[in-house]
Amino acid sequence: MYVVQHGEKERAPGDPGLTARGREQAALAAEWLRGKGLRAVYASPLLRARQTAEAVAAVAGLPVRIDARVAERMNWDGSVPFERFAADWARASADRDFVPAVGDSSRAAGARFVEFLEEIGRDGGGSAGPVAVACHGGVTVDLLRTLIGDEAVPEMIMSDGVPSGAITTLDGLRPIAITETGHLAGLETGHRPG
Repeated sequence: MYVVQHGEKERAPGDPGLTARGREQAALAAEWLRGKGLRAVYASPLLRARQTAEAVAAVAGLPVRIDARVAERMNWDGSVPFERFAADWARASADRDFVPAVGDSSRAAGARFVEFLEEIGRDGGGSAGPVAVACHGGVTVDLLRTLIGDEAVPEMIMSDGVPSGAITTLDGLRPIAITETGHLAGLETGHRPG
């Protein structure tokens, strides 16, 4: 399973798309995944993830399948002031059970992502072989915290999040590496990408 962090997004509330740089990052991620034998490509319903998935799907010759279980834990839609959203984000990151005004708790987001992975692993997502899912940095960190615990997630990832366009590689429910355009950027679990 390749978990692809969407490319850089426009700075706007709601459902912004990718910037020009974000489209380049999506293209780099797609190129990195070329030849990996992808059998399915999934995306969060949010535009920035769908656009990233479309780049990956285009290189793999596959359609994009949408699954809300991999959506971001919180998405600023403008219904609360940004300062409140940012404070809720910080609190939800510190207290995994805190439910913000807009979105899910970190624990709930991690659990729904695990449910998605278990279903894909069980049914193969309609196909056997590697799968890519374009989603978001917060929910990817929530997933890693759920799978390996806070102490095993690198401090850089906990504090700065997953870099735009980065790819987190999982073997079943075991994280292996986070790669940024082909270079190891974090996540040491005792395993190296092969």
